[in-house]
Amino acid sequence: MHNSSLARHCLPVFVCLFFLGGCGIIDYFYLPPPEDTAQELFESANDFMREKDYANASDRYRRLKDNYPFSPYTIEAELSLADAYFLDSEFHLAAEAYKEYESLHPRNPAIPYVLYQIGQSSLKAVISIDRPTTEAKEAYEYFQRLVETYPDSEYVEDSKEAMLKCRRYMAEHELYIGDMFWRMGSYGPAWKRYAFIVENYKDVEEVHNHAEQKAPAAYLRYREMQSKEIREQREGGWKKWFNWL
Repeated sequence: MHNSSLARHCLPVFVCLFFLGGCGIIDYFYLPPPEDTAQELFESANDFMREKDYANASDRYRRLKDNYPFSPYTIEAELSLADAYFLDSEFHLAAEAYKEYESLHPRNPAIPYVLYQIGQSSLKAVISIDRPTTEAKEAYEYFQRLVETYPDSEYVEDSKEAMLKCRRYMAEHELYIGDMFWRMGSYGPAWKRYAFIVENYKDVEEVHNHAEQKAPAAYLRYREMQSKEIREQREGGWKKWFNWL
């Protein structure tokens, strides 16, 4: 009798324990794991950066930025996210991330570095001289802003050298287009491109000298073609008149 009474009293306890244990198992397999804290994401991202695993690092920084916008780690994570993109050769993403950082924290002491990195990201995004000069022009503008706004910055000298690279690329692009028109026999557009280089790229000496030599020749051929077209139009008019007679 004593044993059966004990069993009746213990049965509800065992049932509760079973269901509680079952709930724990269900939670383990079916409920999402708890989110990492801001600190855990930040430390994990920094570990990936040290390992040069920039894709995973950028993923952790991005999650921290999105999930914990007011965390004390977020401002540093925003800049590190841009750095991770840059080091992973994702130059367009890097430029956008640096620009966002500047817009959010315009008075931050890191802004000279940010301007420099925007310029470098845009410059490295340049593919070849046959492509538009959008990135080179943007890079030049950010380097120029850095030089003019922060003349005592440690990045000024490198920015000045980078500005020369931008100018050279833009000049070579204009020369490429001019030479292409020349080869096509479109001497008017070629002459205009060469003249533009002569007027605007005196600092890119090699390109400037080449354009200075080609501009008069292109202009001469352009005028010859115009004269030929005028003669042909006149001769065509006379022929039509005689045929009418």
